[in-house]
Amino acid sequence: MGSTFGHLFRITTFGESHGGGVGVVIDGCPPQVEISAPEIQKDLDRRRPGQSKITTPRKEADQCEILSGVFEGKTLGTSLAILVRNKDPRPQDYQEMKVKYRPSHADATYDAKYGIRNWQGGGRSSARETIGRVAGGAIAKKILQQVAGIEIVAYVKRIQTLEGLVDPHTVTLEQVESNIVRCPDAECAQRMIEKIDQARREKNSLGGVVECVARKVPPGLGEPVFDKLEADLAKGIMSLPATKGFEFGSGFAGTTLTGKEHNDEFYINEQGNIRTSTNHSGGIQGGISNGEPIIMRAAFKPTATIGQEQKTVTSAGEETTLAARGRHDPCVLPRAVPMVEAMVALVLCDHLLRNQGQCAVLKP
Repeated sequence: MGSTFGHLFRITTFGESHGGGVGVVIDGCPPQVEISAPEIQKDLDRRRPGQSKITTPRKEADQCEILSGVFEGKTLGTSLAILVRNKDPRPQDYQEMKVKYRPSHADATYDAKYGIRNWQGGGRSSARETIGRVAGGAIAKKILQQVAGIEIVAYVKRIQTLEGLVDPHTVTLEQVESNIVRCPDAECAQRMIEKIDQARREKNSLGGVVECVARKVPPGLGEPVFDKLEADLAKGIMSLPATKGFEFGSGFAGTTLTGKEHNDEFYINEQGNIRTSTNHSGGIQGGISNGEPIIMRAAFKPTATIGQEQKTVTSAGEETTLAARGRHDPCVLPRAVPMVEAMVALVLCDHLLRNQGQCAVLKP
């Protein structure tokens, strides 16, 4: 049950990191949306392993296959199934981890819950599961762009203590993709790359923050009280592997301001629309979008699986040590960027369809 996300636009992901493959089933996609495997592949290529010296060296092309739901280049309105086959698994690298728990990984908790786990690469707890999310997110992006002109751009904001200077109102995908760390601040990006590469050589890992902006989101999206837009965005983002924090708008920094300083005053623009002079609210008020850019940030911890020796225990309860083998990202942030975009797209697409369903009762 925990593998399904969304209400009207709903995805169910499947597969393990070293099994036959991974993928997604998408329900609720409207008919006649033009989509093709190459379009989906663009985002999967941004997520795939082995794309640079600061990502895992696992060699996977991550070629997607659309198995159902598309005919003559358009969606049918029925379930879409998308599959990516695993081509370069090395389950033997994880033999030692069959009995030894990796510190801060899901090994011990999966055993505690299920009494069984796929120890080959982490199974469902592996970031490879996110292939299905990114594939579904690519379709959600297409719908958002066609229906409402919504654009979503995520980027690396911070690696450990190095923070880039980026304007979320003007940042472009081209700027994000201009370097391998996906930080639009070119000078800071180079220092980030050097820092991650150093951690890789030391068999260690680093964490950081991904920032994401959704622009041209119409006012009215969100379902108070339990399905507030920021609540669903938080759930979507926090369901990604390695996430440890989420904030939008002013976030925790807003707690240092007074109400007068924090409030976003209203005005009427030249087009006669209600706008706000500031955006401390991050584009959401009362759980509903207000028409301003939605700005959010996700904190990602350092990768748990590292090559340095650490104290741990076995599944039999014996103390031991582990220097993990296998191929792992020294920092998940560069590949997390398309994952964050995907989850934001899935949430916004779901709420856009839900909002249209409600408005259809009131509007001809």
